[in-house]
Amino acid sequence: MLYQSTQDKGRQVSAAQAIVSGMSPEGGLFVPESFPHLSLEEIGALAALDYPKRAVRILAKYLDDFSLEELEACAQAAYAPARFGVETAPLRRVGDLHVLELWHGPTHAFKDMALQILPHLMVRSMRKVGLGKQVFILTATSGDTGKAALEGFCGVPGTQVGVFFPKGGVSPSQRLQMLTQEGDNMHVAAVEGNFDDAQTGVKRLFADEGLRAEMDERGYALSSANSINWGRLAPQIAYYFSAYADLLAGGEIALGQPVNFCVPTGNFGNILAGYYAKRMGLPVGRLICASNRNNVLFDFIESGAYDAAGRAFHKTASPSMDILVSSNLERLLFELCGRDDQTVRAWMRALKTRGSYAVDADTHARLKDSFSAGWVDDDGAAKAIHDCFAKNGYTLDTHTAVAWAVAEDYRKNTGDQTPTVVVSTASPYKFSRAVLEALKGEQAAQDLDEFACADELERVCGLPMPKSLKALREKPILHKRECRPEGMRRVVEDWAKD
Repeated sequence: MLYQSTQDKGRQVSAAQAIVSGMSPEGGLFVPESFPHLSLEEIGALAALDYPKRAVRILAKYLDDFSLEELEACAQAAYAPARFGVETAPLRRVGDLHVLELWHGPTHAFKDMALQILPHLMVRSMRKVGLGKQVFILTATSGDTGKAALEGFCGVPGTQVGVFFPKGGVSPSQRLQMLTQEGDNMHVAAVEGNFDDAQTGVKRLFADEGLRAEMDERGYALSSANSINWGRLAPQIAYYFSAYADLLAGGEIALGQPVNFCVPTGNFGNILAGYYAKRMGLPVGRLICASNRNNVLFDFIESGAYDAAGRAFHKTASPSMDILVSSNLERLLFELCGRDDQTVRAWMRALKTRGSYAVDADTHARLKDSFSAGWVDDDGAAKAIHDCFAKNGYTLDTHTAVAWAVAEDYRKNTGDQTPTVVVSTASPYKFSRAVLEALKGEQAAQDLDEFACADELERVCGLPMPKSLKALREKPILHKRECRPEGMRRVVEDWAKD
């Protein structure tokens, strides 16, 4: 299977080339030339398999320049019990909903589901394309991608990783996870501004031919671990099939019965993977896009107009969703407009120059065919955390709480009783203060630092705190670099000299 650029579909590359490159040189994102299909019989057969084998069944449909043995080796190494414990992506029944827990990996966020396997895919891709140099992976993070990329690529031969995160725009635990990261190939810098500033800066670096030439002279090829990289996005498709398989195995649904998925959404990669699963034949009913107060996606799904410039940016208790420019939406638009690369290019140019664009009526209608949307502010998410624990004894993190609240509102407002999976993206302990305050009130966290909040949260909810998060309080700060967005190139140049 070949991959096309969303902004120049005449540019076609192999899966390995798409993974190594990260982005297309003209700024587009790589997408598969077609969607493979799984029959209901094939989907039903997944119920008897463990997670690594389920992932291989899905990835083999897309990465056909990898042998089955290669994919099996990648999946077994990525999702080994030493990395994920005994359960990789368990599905829990919580009240009237189901919760897909994607945070049992080493960094306790859903990004581990892709960033534990990406290094294995990357190293093999480098060999397949005959890359005789190191890959320098540049990543912008709103909180979780950064640590997951650092953890996944730590010590991987032939790679260097540079992570940019918004200064003051991540939780204390997320910040410490990155700043205490050990490893000779690890680099971290805080960027003044928000995630969109960091993400735009990284995209600018990829488009900088002068930087590419300079890095080439130093023996580096640039790539990405953000979900703009197809190797990051493809593994995420697998967990939608896995959730469906678990519903089948548990007798919750019959084969062929549709299932809704409600996804807390920022950069649109997570929910886009669900759309790709639907295109592959998974019986998906509605994909419910859940936003926090930065609800640009809600407005777009409702109106067809995307306006990132005409709104304020809000720092919220769900910082990984504090995004106004959702990169992966470009991939969806490419499909919805009939793969018209020139139209997509015009929309993306308008977004870059004006901060807004509007799609045509047909494209908007196709969007509404698959997607619903809702949003809640921090108060609504806190109420969801409190009520869910009170009714079900289950602790939500601040991002999953957004999706929980939106899912409940959707079911109440529409009457749609289709079995619904809330996609859970992080451990509550990555946002201990906000979760504790939601459960016990602001006074419960008064005068407590982040670690004391975590200790108190563990006492209140009874959920064991991950050992690696507990250990953060003892680790020294190793990365102290800060910069403005316009200084990101200089930072990368310095990293390449180290």
